[in-house]
Amino acid sequence: MSSILTNNTAMVALQTLKSINSNMAATQNEISTGKSVSSAKQNSAVWAISKTMESDVKGFKGISDSLALGSSTVSVARSAAEQVTDLMTEIKGKIVSAQESNVDRDKIQKDVVALRDQISTIVGSAQFNGLNLLTNREGGATVAQIVGNTGAGAGVMGSGSVDILASLDRDANGSVSASSISASKADLGTQASTAGTGTDLAATAFTGAGAIAAGATGTMTVVGDTTTAARAGNRVIAGDGYTIGGLTGVTGTVRYVARDGDTVNDIAKGLADMLNFQAEKSGIAITATVSGGALSITNGTSAGITTTSTLNTGGTAGGGLEILSQLDVSTEQGAKAALASIEGLTQTAVSAAADFGSVQGRIEIQAEYVDSLMSSMKSGIGSLVDADMEETSARLQALQVQQQLGVQALSIANQAPQSILSLFR
Repeated sequence: MSSILTNNTAMVALQTLKSINSNMAATQNEISTGKSVSSAKQNSAVWAISKTMESDVKGFKGISDSLALGSSTVSVARSAAEQVTDLMTEIKGKIVSAQESNVDRDKIQKDVVALRDQISTIVGSAQFNGLNLLTNREGGATVAQIVGNTGAGAGVMGSGSVDILASLDRDANGSVSASSISASKADLGTQASTAGTGTDLAATAFTGAGAIAAGATGTMTVVGDTTTAARAGNRVIAGDGYTIGGLTGVTGTVRYVARDGDTVNDIAKGLADMLNFQAEKSGIAITATVSGGALSITNGTSAGITTTSTLNTGGTAGGGLEILSQLDVSTEQGAKAALASIEGLTQTAVSAAADFGSVQGRIEIQAEYVDSLMSSMKSGIGSLVDADMEETSARLQALQVQQQLGVQALSIANQAPQSILSLFR
């Protein structure tokens, strides 16, 4: 049946042409954006995954920048520590020369002072973007946050390390956490410590102080401040000055002022190093060894000694090479004391350089991994949402032909009612 009111053929042709035009618009959108999924309405699941991965790529770009900054900072510290190690080797050579009785020790001492001053210059300038890993007397950092250590034997004014952002970890639930590479500071300064004027904080800062008979060994244990409520139980705080007195015949001060992140073990070792140096310098047969936080003092003299201990607040920590500032090879006894101490000081610098080298190597490996990971993630995102341009081009040409044929079909269908006029002639 023919009708001038309803043209079914034209309606079919029109719907076909609309479908072709819709596919044409979608194909042109893929060509213009380069993506097969450019909005959530096209494929919400794929779009959500791609956006999550894109945000991760942005995050890893920030991590890459952090690793680059951290690597540069550690590299400066490592290079400086290596230079300090070389200078310590030269100082050791001077000290060995001073052991001879027929040398001019005064001139050798001038050389030692010059080398020591050069070490101070290197350490003072070994900073990158304001952060110096070769000093550890105050908190603060620019590479990453410094997290304070708490708990047994820990300080609260800083951790003695910096955390360099290294990765973003996403679990199966979608939760994201950051992980870091820790770079420990290594204080290679030569500055002397300054005693504080604050009063003793707790009688339990040391245990075991007392008389040591000739030829006997006494043990003093550093426990820190464990009783002062105002400190919330923190055992070691930077600026605390631990002093051992009563060492008959030892003229120099046996003191250690805590720096950021020090534990009771660090304090015991610092006190032992200073006691051994000062005793050797004074020609007194008193020696100290350390096991954990326990400081064993052996009295090799012919008379008894009585050790005392104090702990004061508000001091300024000395450098890790503090003893270097007290070396004096101008006398025979001073030369002997210097020789006894120089190996330990040299190893301090060697250990610092080695530790920085290890950290820098790890940072560089992580940086390479992050770059590779970002490339893989970008490739994965592309496989999800990027348009196949060869296929899209072929589809566009086919749709253009279909569109032309659809227009022709609609035109033919619209002309069909014209044939009804012939019935009325």
